[in-house]
Amino acid sequence: MPILEMWLLITIGGYIGAASTVLLVLLTAVVGIVLLRAQGFSTLWRGGEKLKRGEMPAQEMIEGLVLAVSGALLLTPGFITDVIGFAGLLPFSRAAMVKAFLRRITLVDASAGPFGHQNKSADPAAGDTIDGEFWDSEDSLKKPK
Repeated sequence: MPILEMWLLITIGGYIGAASTVLLVLLTAVVGIVLLRAQGFSTLWRGGEKLKRGEMPAQEMIEGLVLAVSGALLLTPGFITDVIGFAGLLPFSRAAMVKAFLRRITLVDASAGPFGHQNKSADPAAGDTIDGEFWDSEDSLKKPK
């Protein structure tokens, strides 16, 4: 990848000049940072709204990861990394990437414990009976000497 990036930078520099190529690389970085900031705040706001509704913001969390990687790619000098980085910053292409990723994974509610969803209500009428055993032996009640 670095060799391909260098080849492309040199080729474009041959057509438009070295100074113009450097300015173009800097321009893509600045535009990328502006887009990253706007998209990052938007994703953060949507995630917060989902949390307020009690929903898991899985899409927004993965979008945040895509935004971070896209931002790093845009700060890396080169036109190929810029194209990939801009694809991650554009809402429609980022959403498509995230949806494709989320279709391949299984989301689990970590607060439910190791065995999946557990209803935290202790109301027996709700059918939430917890079955278990308890025994007390006299040996366990004796104080050590």
